[in-house]
This record gives sequence, C-alpha cells and structure tokens, in this order.
Amino acid sequence: MPKNLFVVGVGPGSLKYLTDSAKDAIHKSHYIAGYKYALTIVETILDRHIQEIYEITMKTQEDIYRNIYSKMNDDEYCAIPFTGDVNFSESEVVDRLLELFGNDNVEIIPGISSIQVAAAKSKVPLDKAQIITFHVSGDIEQKKLELIKAVSDRKSVILLPRPWAKDRTKEFMQSEIAIFLKANGIDTSNLNTWVFENLTINDKETIFKGKVNDLEGRKFSELSVMVIDQVKRQTYLEFG
Repeated sequence: MPKNLFVVGVGPGSLKYLTDSAKDAIHKSHYIAGYKYALTIVETILDRHIQEIYEITMKTQEDIYRNIYSKMNDDEYCAIPFTGDVNFSESEVVDRLLELFGNDNVEIIPGISSIQVAAAKSKVPLDKAQIITFHVSGDIEQKKLELIKAVSDRKSVILLPRPWAKDRTKEFMQSEIAIFLKANGIDTSNLNTWVFENLTINDKETIFKGKVNDLEGRKFSELSVMVIDQVKRQTYLEFG
C-alpha cells in the first residue's frame, strides 16, 4: 500500500474560507507539515495529542519532507497545508512532493485564493484580468515584461508581489512595481489600483485604493495582493 499525501489549500486566513474537503484531509492525516502561517490557519482543527505537527521553513522543508516519508507506514496519510490555493504560486514545492511521494499517491485539494477574494472585493472579474505572481524564487524578468504588456494593452491585472526579507534587492513589492511601471513609460498617475492586506482576517484586513503612483515609497504586508483596475463593464445587453 502507498504512503499518501494531501496537498491542501487552506484559504487566505479565515476559517470561514477553509473548505470541508481541506478539513477532512487534515483530520484524516497523522502527519501535518506546513509553514507557520498555514499552520496558524488550521490550528483549531489540529489534534496535537495524536497528530505529529511539523513547522517548516524554506531551509528545513526538504529534510522534514524526507523525514516524514521515512517514518510513515504504508497506507498512512500526511497533509501539507498551503495558504490560499495550492495550485497558485506553489508549483516549485508541489513538483518536489509529487517526485517524493509519487504522482499517483498525491491528492491536491484546491483552496480559495487571495487572488479570488481580491477580485471579488475590487469587482475586477478574473476572466477580464491577467493573473501574475511574482511570489516565486526564480527569475521574474519575463513576468515583468508580461506586466508591462498587460497594462499597456489596457488589461486589468491581479498580482502577488514578491517580498524578500533577507535580500531587499530581490523584492518586487508595490512600491517597486509602481516605480518599475513608470520607468517603462506607463502613466501611473492615471492608473487605478487596490492593495489588500491580510485578506479575510477581520481585525487585520486593510484596503488601499488610489493611483499606482501613490504606491511609491509605501510599505505593505507580505500577505498582500495588488489589483490594477482597468476593467471595462460589459453586460449581456451589448451582445444582443
């Protein structure tokens, strides 16, 4: 029998956005491993008396994944929670887990992404926006070009910026994005934007609305989503 893994999206932060499928996978698993914030989201449904809980970091995750795999008995379950939707911005980790556990032994459980919540709050529909994530470890130069093209083409953009606490030169947060767009010929003084921080966490959630040039020099949380709003409203009445 195989060793089974659930890769679970646990939503942006509030338990209200945690799906029943995610809860079932976590309850079923003897081993739970996740980043600190993801574990915080599911803390109230963990049973630390019978489950083995591991907090991972970028540096420790490989060793912890290997350790859990070596300890698991056949037909046991492990769950790895990820903030938001595991299918967005987590491919580097998911690919490694598929390799370690075997493709057929991994079930991916989607979650509600901060991107979806930001789209709803800004009323910028996903089918009329370009979705870009800079929340990756690799090179982002091609993604920057995609951002310029999308804005130049008058498309709305919903994006995750890139925090990088240990090397500020690698950051691409809202201020850097605003400066970058201006430097590439975009009139940022006439470009509508939203920034959502700590989405769905009622006592911490903040919303900024203004122009992109207003973002220069402003600091926002690592848990933030940016929307560039160029949406054009169209109803079914226009299409006869």
